[in-house]
Amino acid sequence: MAVSVYKFGDFRLDCDRFELYRAGRSLKLERKPMELLVLLATRNGNLVTRTEIAEHLWGREVFVDTEHGINTAIRKIREVLNDDPVQSRFVQTVTGKGYRFIGSIIEVPAEAIASTSQQSESSANRNRRVGDINPSPTSAVAIQDLPPGNEEPPEAPVSSSKDEPVPSRNSRLLLWLLASAGLTLLVLAVTLGARILRNRLHPTAPKITSLAVLPLDNLSGDPAQNYFADGMTDELTTMLAKNSTLRVVSRTSAMQYKGAHRPLPEIARELGVDGILEGSISRSGDKVHMTIQLIQAPTDTHLWAESYDRNANDIVTLPGEAAQTIAKQLGTTVPQRAPARYISPEAHDAFLRGRYIWFTGDNEEAGKYFKKATELQPDYALGWSGLAMYYGQGVLDGEIDPKYSAAGLEAARKAVALDDSLPEAHLVLGAMLLIAPWDWTQGDRELGRAIELDPRYAEAYHFRSKMYILLNRNEEAIQLQKKAMELDPFERPYGMVHAYAEARQYDAAITENLQRLATMPQDLTLHWFLCDTYRRKGDLKQAAEEWEKATLLSGDKDTAAIIHQTYQKGGYSALLLWRIDNLKQQALKKYVSPVDFALQYAQLGQKEKTLSYLEAALREPHPTLLWIQDDPAYDFLHSDERYRAIIKATGLPPKY
Repeated sequence: MAVSVYKFGDFRLDCDRFELYRAGRSLKLERKPMELLVLLATRNGNLVTRTEIAEHLWGREVFVDTEHGINTAIRKIREVLNDDPVQSRFVQTVTGKGYRFIGSIIEVPAEAIASTSQQSESSANRNRRVGDINPSPTSAVAIQDLPPGNEEPPEAPVSSSKDEPVPSRNSRLLLWLLASAGLTLLVLAVTLGARILRNRLHPTAPKITSLAVLPLDNLSGDPAQNYFADGMTDELTTMLAKNSTLRVVSRTSAMQYKGAHRPLPEIARELGVDGILEGSISRSGDKVHMTIQLIQAPTDTHLWAESYDRNANDIVTLPGEAAQTIAKQLGTTVPQRAPARYISPEAHDAFLRGRYIWFTGDNEEAGKYFKKATELQPDYALGWSGLAMYYGQGVLDGEIDPKYSAAGLEAARKAVALDDSLPEAHLVLGAMLLIAPWDWTQGDRELGRAIELDPRYAEAYHFRSKMYILLNRNEEAIQLQKKAMELDPFERPYGMVHAYAEARQYDAAITENLQRLATMPQDLTLHWFLCDTYRRKGDLKQAAEEWEKATLLSGDKDTAAIIHQTYQKGGYSALLLWRIDNLKQQALKKYVSPVDFALQYAQLGQKEKTLSYLEAALREPHPTLLWIQDDPAYDFLHSDERYRAIIKATGLPPKY
C-alpha cells in the first residue's frame, strides 16, 4: 500500500503507519480517534456524516453506543490537536449532521515517502552488517558466568554427518540456563493467565468514590434547547447525590466546564474527583435521546455507557433511572425512597426553563416560569419551591417590595406540605422565615431539616451561617460557611469573605478575598465585597479604588470615571453624597430599600436621617435591616433609644 502522509499546521499524519506527529514528536491517540482523524483528513474538507463515521469505525459490531463513541473520539482528537470547538482550526462540527476537516492540508507524495524509507532501510542494513562481526552477546554472558579459572576454549566440532556433535562445557551451561529461563517464563505465563482468567470471571468493581457530572451537550441543533440540556444535567446530578453514597460535585462547580473541551483527567484533578460522567442529549418533538458514559478519570478509561430513548411523558423519570443504574454499576446504591409523584411534563419543562434563567441572574423572568409551573400543576412541589425562591431573591435584592414576602412564605410552606422529603423546599422555607416574619427558631429548624435530608447541600449550610451571624453565634457561623465552601467552592466564592466581614474579622476577610481574586481577577462580586470590607475597616482610599474598579468591570466606564473624579475632588464623603443623589433618582422609577439610604447617611454621621430611614425599613419590614448591628457605620447609634427600639423589634439579641 502506498504511504499517505498529510501535513496540517505543525502536525504530520502518517496514515500508513497510523501515527500522528507534532514537531517530529509522536503523539498518543487511541485507535478509534486515530481512525476517525484519518477518515476526516482524507475526505478533502467534505462533510462526513455521523452515520458514515459509525459504519467506518464499528461496522457491524454489536452492543456499541456509536453516538457517544463518536463524541468521545472527537473530544480526544480535539484534545491532541488543541482544537477549540467554538473557533475550530481543524475539526468543524456541523450541528445535527457530522464533521468536516477544515484545516489546510498538504499531502506528501508517496514517492518521496518511499524514497526516504528506502534510504532509512539501506542505512539500517549497513548498521546490521557492521554489527555481525561483533561477538555474540549471549556467548559473552555464558563465558562470564563461569567460575574464575575454569574458562575453557571451545571444542573443535566433529566433522561427521552421522554423529551428534558433543556440546562443550560452556554450551551445556548455556543450554541449562536457557532451559531454566524457559521454565521460569512458563510458570509466569501460567500464573498470569490464571490471574487474567480469574479477573475476567470475577471482575473487580472500579474504585470510584467521587463523581462530577459534566454539562450534557445539546445535540438538538437548536440553542434554544440549552435550558433543557442544563436542566437535565442538574437533575442527574441531584438524583446521583440522592441515590448513591458517592460524593457528587455540585452543579455550579461542574457547570464552569460547559463547552470546555479539556482532558478529563485534568478536569477531575481540579474538581477533586476520580470519576466523570459526560454525555449528550437531544430533543425533537416529544422524543428525547440521552447518551451518557462513565469515565475513570485518572486513566481516562471508559467504564460504562448507556443510551436512553424516551417520549415526553417519561422525561421526568429519566435522570432518576440513569442515576440508579450508575449507582448499581459502582456498588454505591442507597435504599430507595417512596416512589415519586407524577409530574406533568409541561410543568416540569416550565420549571427547567425558570431554573435555567434564574442561574443567568434574571430573577424577574425566571419567576414567570416558576409561576407557570405551579399553574400547570398545582401540586408540583418543585414549582412552588422555585416560586418562593423568586420572591425571596427579589426582596433581598431590592427588586420586589417586601410586602410580597408573605407570598414567598406561602409558596415555601406549600412546597414543604406537598413534599416533606424535598431538601430544596425546607431550605427555601428556612430562608423565607429569615426574610419575614423573622421566626429564628422555626427558620433554624427548617434549615437543619434540609441538611438532614441532604448532608451535602451547600446552600443549606450557607443560609444557616447567615442566620447564626444574626444571632451573634459568629464562630459557629464561620464553621458552617467553611462547610458550605468545601461542598461547593464555586457557587459563592465570596462566602467566607462575607462571613468574616459580618463577624468583624476584617483582616481575615481581606486575605480571603485577595486569595480568591488571585485566581478569579474578573469576578465582579469579589471586588464589591472587597470594597465594602475596606470601607468597614476604615480604609476609605482602598474602598474608593475598589468601587471604581468594580464599576469599570461591570462595563460602565462613564460612571467609573465619575467615581474617580468625585473622590479626587471631595474624598469619600463626596462619593456618599453622589450615591444618595443616585438613589433618589432610582426611587422615582422603582422600589429602593430605605436601608440603602440609611447606610449612606450613617457613614456621613447624620443621625436623624439615618434613624428615620431605619424606622421606615422597620415598618415595611425590610430584611436587610437585620444586618445593621454588624456594620460599624451604625455604631454611633448604639446608645440611642430609637435605635435600640428598632433592634428590639427585630427580635435579635443586641450587640451593643
